[in-house]
Amino acid sequence: MSKRKKKTNNPENQYTAKQIQVLEGLEAVRKRPSMYIGSTSSRGLHHLLDEVVDNSIDEAMAGYCKKIEVVIHRDNSVTVTDNGRGIPVDIHKETKLPAPDPTVFEDTTFNFDIITHRLREIAFLNAGVKINLKDEREENKEASYKYNGGISEFVSHLNKNKDLLFPKPICFNGKKEDIEVEIALQYNTGYTENILSFANNINTEEGGTHLAGFKAAITRVINDYARNNLLSNGRKSSLKDGENNLSGNDVREGLTAVISVKLLNPQFEGQTKTKLGNSEVRGIVSYIVGEGLSNFLNENPNVSKKILSKSISALNAREAARKARNLIRQKNGILGLGTLPGKLADCSEKDPLFREIFLVEGDSAGGSAKQGRDRRFQAILPLRGKILNVEKARLHKILDNNEIRSMVTALGINIGEDLDITKLRYYKIIIMTDADVDGAHIKTLLLTFFFRYMKPLIERGNVYIAQPPLYKLEYNKESCYLYSDQELNDKLKEIDGNPRIQRYKGLGEMNPEQLWETTMNPGNRVLKRIELEDNIEAETMFTVLMGDKVEPRRDFIYQHSLEVKELDF
Repeated sequence: MSKRKKKTNNPENQYTAKQIQVLEGLEAVRKRPSMYIGSTSSRGLHHLLDEVVDNSIDEAMAGYCKKIEVVIHRDNSVTVTDNGRGIPVDIHKETKLPAPDPTVFEDTTFNFDIITHRLREIAFLNAGVKINLKDEREENKEASYKYNGGISEFVSHLNKNKDLLFPKPICFNGKKEDIEVEIALQYNTGYTENILSFANNINTEEGGTHLAGFKAAITRVINDYARNNLLSNGRKSSLKDGENNLSGNDVREGLTAVISVKLLNPQFEGQTKTKLGNSEVRGIVSYIVGEGLSNFLNENPNVSKKILSKSISALNAREAARKARNLIRQKNGILGLGTLPGKLADCSEKDPLFREIFLVEGDSAGGSAKQGRDRRFQAILPLRGKILNVEKARLHKILDNNEIRSMVTALGINIGEDLDITKLRYYKIIIMTDADVDGAHIKTLLLTFFFRYMKPLIERGNVYIAQPPLYKLEYNKESCYLYSDQELNDKLKEIDGNPRIQRYKGLGEMNPEQLWETTMNPGNRVLKRIELEDNIEAETMFTVLMGDKVEPRRDFIYQHSLEVKELDF
């Protein structure tokens, strides 16, 4: 049944030019600042600093600057200087103001780590430029970056904790129609791709025409090389002439690459410049990559053989994954085509925006959560044991894991390239594990899975970590729950006598009422939302914690165990 808008002659309901408000000067920016800087959160604040630093980088690109200094002052202001030609920094004649209104922002504290990540990224993209950072809010807190190898060193940095197919990155560059293109790439033995694209030093997180040109070229070139070499060597090949039998995902398995383009008139989609839209860039990047990569493969047969072998191995694994998907669909009707897993206790609410699901460690805790939940909007999915470490497995192995299949089915959005975020059945996905070593490990395994195969959930802010209490403190016929050792120590200093302290080893030790009161009740609970502030740092951390190499993980554990001891004493 359709609805018609009711006609009215009431002049108050008319929409004419009189209702248009014209905003002068910076009024429009102050009224809706997120339209111009993305958000008024910490991300928007740091975006403003990026714009200032980019001015210095423009000087470096023009050949007038080789050194940039960034200083965070004690009053949380920031100064950026360079040895270029300079910009006007005096007080504006009419406004009597030097700069952005601090009342616009929800968070006005600059984060040292966020700034260092961006400055290091810029230094990689501009070979030979030195960038110094000093934070005056803390003594001896500073950093310095200079990379003469440019994006080649960038790729080596991204791959530093991975097992490599060949020791040095492949690099090539070119210029056409005033568009400069730099490419560096290297394969590792892993199963995921990590491609970063930049336009005029801006991280185009959503890709664009330069990324599309790169992907098209690398798929075409490796397919051509495979057909020509397999057939010319008299080997039987299933690759048909004129067809791309190796898919883009096949040839990019284990690939780490950095794409940097510099152009005079970039066209970005969106105010925050996360996607390049210049149509001419695709063809230019495709041509330069095609020519450079073809020459390299023909001149380096040993490396080419390793790349080709890995791509064909990925093709075989993709076929195995396809069969696994079909088998799963036929047997269980899952991956969005049938019934939900039997151990899922679903909720009655129909709108995904108001639904949430708890991924709970173990059947015991799952039982308590099912009894303690609000059945209207809270669903419970108990997970038995530890899920597969997806960092070390291909997709067909991942699909064989019962717990992962249950999660994929419950969420309803499929996995990897088949993921459809519009079919998400729950707006909040809450990981709820024990507050011990095993619980932390399960939490990390789940986050690895989401990061590698359901990253849009993290990017949209759908993934949360529940914070169950560590202690229950009883004294003077009263009781309270405490969520950390620090909270316990502070509370013990406040009270007299000998209180009774209960340490929760696991969720299963709490009865349903306690679990609801402390961890599941939206009115009382504490949830930590998982946010992806730095994709490069996240990529590095998952590689260290969950990858094949033992040494980086051992060093990380040793370093942070020492930090904990220093805090304790």
